Amino acid sequence: MAIRTILLHSEAETVALARELAARATAGDAVLLTGPLGAGKSTLARAFIRARAGDPALDVPSPSFTLVQSYDLDPPIAHFDLWRLGGPDEVAELGFETALAGIALVEWPEKLGPLAPRDALTITLAWGDGEIRHATLDGPERLVAGAT
Repeated sequence: MAIRTILLHSEAETVALARELAARATAGDAVLLTGPLGAGKSTLARAFIRARAGDPALDVPSPSFTLVQSYDLDPPIAHFDLWRLGGPDEVAELGFETALAGIALVEWPEKLGPLAPRDALTITLAWGDGEIRHATLDGPERLVAGAT
C-alpha cells in the first residue's frame, strides 16, 4: 500500500487524474471517494467512467437519487453514491458485493462501515487555497504510484 498527495489546480487536472487511474484500474478494484460536498468526487467519478468507456461525451448521471448507476463495460463499473444511506445494513440491497467483481466507484464510502474493501484505493479530496484541491491517494501501489 502507498500514499501520495497531489495538488489539483483545475477541473482539467481532476479529469486527467481520473483518466490515469481509469487506465490502471482492473476488475476487482474499488475506488472510495471521500471529501466534503463540492470537492470533486462526482467530477472524478464521471471522468473515470468516461475514460473507461472511451467516450468523453458519455452521459454519466449522478447516482444521488438512484444510489447506484451501472455501466456495461469491460470490466463493468458500478458508481455508488451512499450519501442518503443510513449505514452498512442498507448497502447489501444495492448489489455492492456483486459490483466488486468489476470496478466499484463509491462516493461517501464511510457509509460502508465494515463492508469497505481493505485493498481499495481511497481518494480523499480536500479544499486548498482558492480553487486548488488536495487529492490524497491511499491504496495499492500500482494505482497510487503512477498518479500524476
